[in-house]
Amino acid sequence: MKRVVVGLSGGVDSAVCAYLLKLAGYEVIGVTLKTWVFADGSESRCCETDEARAAADKLDIPYYVRSCIGEFRRYVTEPFVSGYLSGKTPSPCTVCNRYIKWDKLLEAADAMNADYIATGHYAQIVRTDSGRYAVRQSGYAAKDQSYMLYRLTQEQLAVTVFPLGRLTKDEVRRIAAAAGLSAADKPDSQELCFVPTGRYTDFIEDNSELLPPEGDFIDTDGRTVGRHGGIYKYTVGQRKGLGIAAGYPVYVSSIDPTGNTVTVGSESSLYSDSIICGDIAFMGAAPLTAGDRLRAAVKIRYRGSAAPAEAEMLENGRMRITFERPVRAAAAGQSAVLYDADGCVLCGGTIEQTEKLVESATSGNGGALL
Repeated sequence: MKRVVVGLSGGVDSAVCAYLLKLAGYEVIGVTLKTWVFADGSESRCCETDEARAAADKLDIPYYVRSCIGEFRRYVTEPFVSGYLSGKTPSPCTVCNRYIKWDKLLEAADAMNADYIATGHYAQIVRTDSGRYAVRQSGYAAKDQSYMLYRLTQEQLAVTVFPLGRLTKDEVRRIAAAAGLSAADKPDSQELCFVPTGRYTDFIEDNSELLPPEGDFIDTDGRTVGRHGGIYKYTVGQRKGLGIAAGYPVYVSSIDPTGNTVTVGSESSLYSDSIICGDIAFMGAAPLTAGDRLRAAVKIRYRGSAAPAEAEMLENGRMRITFERPVRAAAAGQSAVLYDADGCVLCGGTIEQTEKLVESATSGNGGALL
């Protein structure tokens, strides 16, 4: 009998993950990673210990809680705040998966002599022809979470199990109900676990001693068109809450922390034909060297569609990704994840800069290459 440590969050997905593994004959141990506690003492959606313990009791499996609040602050919330303060749009879940969830679950597995770890993510793990492990997109596209897992290492993937990889959410809820799990009807959370209200600006203001001041909105020709309330309040692609009357819809097209300006323009100003990424994590693809090229489908946001592109490794360890057709609202700080034709993650990285299609000087709706 193989022993597996299951990350129990208190939600239906992780509870069904544990149930299916026990049904398959594994010796299952439930572990909740306590990552965040709010000022009023309440727990985040990723670590609701009462509900996780209830699931463990129902399944009659051992259950433990491991605190990693300090590590979560170091790797996730502090970079999240500093990212927004410097004009970026961070992707905290990709970092949390790599450095918190997997590292800490593996520590627990090692301490408990377990063979595997498992989570309720909607994704699959495959071994490629080259012998490398890769995360493959879920069989249920609406809940696919492969984008958030691109940072996982070969060592982590080798001992990871994803029981929900081919299931739909409705199937998971039906399994939970049949098993008598109380989380069967628990609604999904669409927000960051440490920002349950969705108002990330409140979190930044509560966790920063020095906030960027007000500054100028400028158009794509550099003309001042209004005043902004601080660069951390805006993201590339944002349209609402700008308070600018331009005679046509305007969007945030770029943010300059050095000049403390937010550039706005028509929708055409949001499009980029290439991006530069750093902090590259290789998964299904073996590490590339300068000059190597790779054809792939690339996602630049979690809920976005993959777009065909060619990636080239640069001398400085960064990667340029050039798209067949310009992509909309690529934002510094977000992740670009590359997939092969079978939906397997090849590699990914953090977007550092974009090469854009911008508004021409003569038309609010036209476009010209910078």
